[in-house]
Amino acid sequence: MLALVLAIGSSLAYGCADFLGGLGARRAHVLRTVTIAAPASLVVELLLWPVLGASFSAAALGWGAASGAASAAAFALLYRTLALGPMNVLSPVTALVSAALPVGVGMLQGERLTAAGLVGLPLALVAVVLVSAGHGAGSARPSRAALLLAFGAGTAIALQLVFLHQAPSDSGVAPLIVGRAVSSTVTLAAAGVMRRKLGPERPAYAISAAAGALDSVANLLFLLAARSGDLAVVAVIVALYPAGTVLLARGVLAERIQQGQLVGLGTAAVAVSLLALT
Repeated sequence: MLALVLAIGSSLAYGCADFLGGLGARRAHVLRTVTIAAPASLVVELLLWPVLGASFSAAALGWGAASGAASAAAFALLYRTLALGPMNVLSPVTALVSAALPVGVGMLQGERLTAAGLVGLPLALVAVVLVSAGHGAGSARPSRAALLLAFGAGTAIALQLVFLHQAPSDSGVAPLIVGRAVSSTVTLAAAGVMRRKLGPERPAYAISAAAGALDSVANLLFLLAARSGDLAVVAVIVALYPAGTVLLARGVLAERIQQGQLVGLGTAAVAVSLLALT
């Protein structure tokens, strides 16, 4: 139950971070937003170090660095995927892959589910697709290249979660700090190389920093959830993060929630209830 609560918290934090990041990207190039969010995220994780501790063993350094590299790759692939579009088709593909791969890893590592979990897990995967789908689903057909990029983005996101899960359980926040340092370095280097293409607009500093801080909270909650529960269950719950984004867009921006997304939210509630019984 603790792992489930932590996973739900991680999912909501990821959803809020994406919402704020999206708002920031409306005001300036997305890389300008990330150049503020990434260092802010690293600062939050460094502040957590004295509170939660960190053991920088070789395994923590290795898995943390791998998660950071996967995070940077996920950002690049996801950005390119959504640029090609259609988003309403590619976003659910990315979300489904990012959820399904950790489930497979968890099962291969010997995790087992109860009868309720065996029903709840597929329902949660269905909910991930429904909640991620936007307006006019099916209105356009993605190219083969776009689909491959979507699979790549989902795989990179999944690998980030799997690598964090593989880090030693007694390493504290060390994997998060190392991973964020790596991804921040890659992102800032990319921004430096592309600085002439980023446009003159200044980023929304407060919104971008808040997005980074929430992303750190989401990573921390995922790490704690994965250490206290099954990766298969935790990863699927975390992949429901678009639900938080959708609800915030409805409450703050008055965006309409599509019928399929409403069905997805209801399906997610049922799936979480079933997984709680595991």
